[in-house]
Amino acid sequence: MSVQPIRLFGDPVLRMAAQPVTVFDKELRTLVRDLSETMQAAPGAGLAAPQIGVSLRVFTYYVDGELGHLVNPDLSLTEDEQDGPEGCLSLPGLTYDCKRAYGVVAKGFNMYGDPVTIEGTQLLARCIQHETDHLDGIIFIDRLDAEQRKAAMKAIRDAEWAGQTVPQVRISPHGTFGRAL
Repeated sequence: MSVQPIRLFGDPVLRMAAQPVTVFDKELRTLVRDLSETMQAAPGAGLAAPQIGVSLRVFTYYVDGELGHLVNPDLSLTEDEQDGPEGCLSLPGLTYDCKRAYGVVAKGFNMYGDPVTIEGTQLLARCIQHETDHLDGIIFIDRLDAEQRKAAMKAIRDAEWAGQTVPQVRISPHGTFGRAL
C-alpha cells in the first residue's frame, strides 16, 4: 500500500475512457488500497483509478465516515437534481457549483468480484457521479455552464500547479499493455 501521485488537469489519462475490470486479483486489491490511501492522504471524498494513472473502471470514496469502493459502476440517477459545490483532486484548490442528480443507485462489484449496490443521495450521490465521470474521461468542469467553465479554465491557467510536467505514461512489457482484458 502506498500513496500515489495524483494526475493533474492536462494529463491525457484523465480524458480517456477507462477499461472495464475483468480480473479480480491481488493487483486489483492493491489498486483499491492505493486509491483509498491516496484519497485519504489528499484528503478527498473520492478518487478514480485514472487519477493515479491507471486506466481501469475503479474508484474509492469516503463520505460521511464511510469508506468504500466500486468496480465497473453502472448508475441509475434520480430525476431530482441538486446544485452545489464540487472540487476535484486533479484540479487542486478549485471549487465550482455543479448540477448533479440528487440520488443514485450504483451497481458494480467489490474488489473480490462480488456484486455490490450502493444507494445514496446528496454528497454520496455527487461523489459517485463525479468519480464515474472520471472513468468516462469527463472532468466536472465539463458539466459547468459556459460562463463558469470559462472562469474555471482561467483559474486553471493561473493556478500554481498549471503547466507542471505531465508524467510520462510507461508502456507495459506485458502483452495486454497494462490494460485489463
